[in-house]
Amino acid sequence: MSALFEPLTLRGLTLKNRLVVSPMCQYSAHDGFANDWHLVHLGSRAVGGAGLIILEATAVSPEGRITPEDLGIWKDEHVEFLARINRFIEAQGSVPGVQLAHAGRKASTYAPWRGSGALAEGGWQVVAPSAVPFADNYPQPEALDAAGIKKVIADFRSAAERSVQAGFRLIEIHAAHGYLLHEFLSPLSNQRTDTYGGTLENRIRLLLEVVAAVRLAVPDDFPIVVRLSATDWTEGGWTLDDSVQLSHWLRERGVDLVDCSTGGNVPAAKIPVGAGYQIEFAEKIKREANIPTGAVGLITTPAEAEEIIERGQADLVLLGREELRDPYFPLHAAHTLGADVAWPEQYERAKPRK
Repeated sequence: MSALFEPLTLRGLTLKNRLVVSPMCQYSAHDGFANDWHLVHLGSRAVGGAGLIILEATAVSPEGRITPEDLGIWKDEHVEFLARINRFIEAQGSVPGVQLAHAGRKASTYAPWRGSGALAEGGWQVVAPSAVPFADNYPQPEALDAAGIKKVIADFRSAAERSVQAGFRLIEIHAAHGYLLHEFLSPLSNQRTDTYGGTLENRIRLLLEVVAAVRLAVPDDFPIVVRLSATDWTEGGWTLDDSVQLSHWLRERGVDLVDCSTGGNVPAAKIPVGAGYQIEFAEKIKREANIPTGAVGLITTPAEAEEIIERGQADLVLLGREELRDPYFPLHAAHTLGADVAWPEQYERAKPRK
């Protein structure tokens, strides 16, 4: 039996395999609402056999969007269409998850194919731990005050409640890639002198408070995942050792898995991008913090994914670009690895027999 196609249980949820569609922004929403693009995009990956599909960064507030075209879950009206998508995903035997996000100082920008940096018009005031922009062409943020921090926590909790109503079975809290929660973690972006800045314990405070709020908003058997950038790849920034310590504390507070990415908090970071370049971070956090992890980052072949699980380097493999290229990657990987998995009845006639 292929290790990649063994089930994994997180709290009360069992995934049929270890392959996950990584959250990938589609920049195709209007006023936060999902639409037919999202239904077909996500539904095709469910038909393709992924064990878990995590919806793209979904804003907990309007000001938390990266772009005006981002998905949102800040109002009750967003729930109905998301629930339709989730019913279809579950009908295919996959599990629907959602990544709850706040873009912080990287908000109010263009979708990638429309430009870069701050919106020329129609933008909004962005917030951050400190009044330090991400780059020269990005918006000037306001530092969050105490009331603003309380609102962020409340927004995550309300979004978690709506996520349950919409039929999501897992929540991932986005604390990576230079967005708000990562901005608080890193001394490169957090220059505060209050209880949310300075020491490691202070810089992680907001994330721990968000985790606590989300944990209270969901059932006890509902898994919570946190995506971390395990390193800033920059001198004086967030480090892998910081991530190990934080992951230990996250486990103690009811987080079930850490999704291990890197970078995104400073524009000039030198990142050695290559096949599987982030696997070592997932492995170290898994072993030293004693928490399940997910590996992500240019994993493109069944053999690579299989090896990660077989060697115990991570518990899940998240695919991004490869799932965009091939929505049926899990079905093709199963055939390559000799695992006999069910195909949709409608596609059964095309299933390879040997």
